[in-house]
Amino acid sequence: MGNRVELVAADGHTLSAWHASPVGVPRAGMVIVQEAFGLSAYIRSVVDHYAEQGYVALAPALYDRQMRGVALDGHSPEVLAQGRALRAGLVWSLVLADISAAIDGVRCGGGVGIVGFCVGGSVAWMAAQSLPVDAAVAYYGRDIVEHLEPAPACPVMLHFGEQDPLIPLADVDRVRAAWPRLPVHVYATGHGFDALRVPADAGPAALARERTWSFLNGILG
Repeated sequence: MGNRVELVAADGHTLSAWHASPVGVPRAGMVIVQEAFGLSAYIRSVVDHYAEQGYVALAPALYDRQMRGVALDGHSPEVLAQGRALRAGLVWSLVLADISAAIDGVRCGGGVGIVGFCVGGSVAWMAAQSLPVDAAVAYYGRDIVEHLEPAPACPVMLHFGEQDPLIPLADVDRVRAAWPRLPVHVYATGHGFDALRVPADAGPAALARERTWSFLNGILG
């Protein structure tokens, strides 16, 4: 269903993205923000899935400023090390410039939502604070606790795993304390559970997706 397209950020940087359109009139636009592994098969499948649900969906390649064509599908020590190194090289202001280009790329007459995973969860939160999106969902974004201000300018839903080695529950509690009215869901699982890398993630992933769909549908239609 999906295909690669090119986007141009405000500073002139050209980046690639995975794009998919629905059959018929789209209900809204959706930006999907990658994990630490780039435009992996998993992230591309998420884009395609949102298109199947009626959204114009797009995932920008946030690593293109460092290395083009990153799509890390394994989880060997070498792959994990590469993903961590690329993640560490992200500059938030430039990431948000790329996300802004993605938002423009999915505008289709309705609203625009953003859903992010891992580092993308942090990016989705920051986009909700500063970019023109109408709804945001952040999965296990470990940088959220370091960017609690300013207030998000749109409705936000957050998902975390209570056994996540990267995000202590104390950090989740800090987020809840800062924004007690936000829906913050914690599941009996670890990091990256939406990707279904272990069988135990199936239940939490399904529940989180159900909550996400209900949340987005209520805002975007």
